[in-house]
Amino acid sequence: MRNHLSIEEQLLVNSEVEKRSKNIIVAYILCWLTGVIGGHRYYLGKTGTAIMMTGLCIVTFGVVSAIWAFIDLFLIPGIVNDNKREIEQQVTQEILARR
Repeated sequence: MRNHLSIEEQLLVNSEVEKRSKNIIVAYILCWLTGVIGGHRYYLGKTGTAIMMTGLCIVTFGVVSAIWAFIDLFLIPGIVNDNKREIEQQVTQEILARR
């Protein structure tokens, strides 16, 4: 769909993606500092699973959610990339709708 955009429109899409997307470094810092309660997942927009992590932290005294947070260290790049793709699609749709 992006091939239907002019160069200026593609630059606008890239600019908006960089402006609106989640920062991977912030996600990793949040995972490190608040990973057991799911802070990084709240930041990444994964509210449902973040609430589950918070609940598991309370019920299991952090054991299960700590393992989950460790696994998330490997999942964060994919989540951030998915977020960027979603934003790219949204902005592209907005530009095409304005034509």
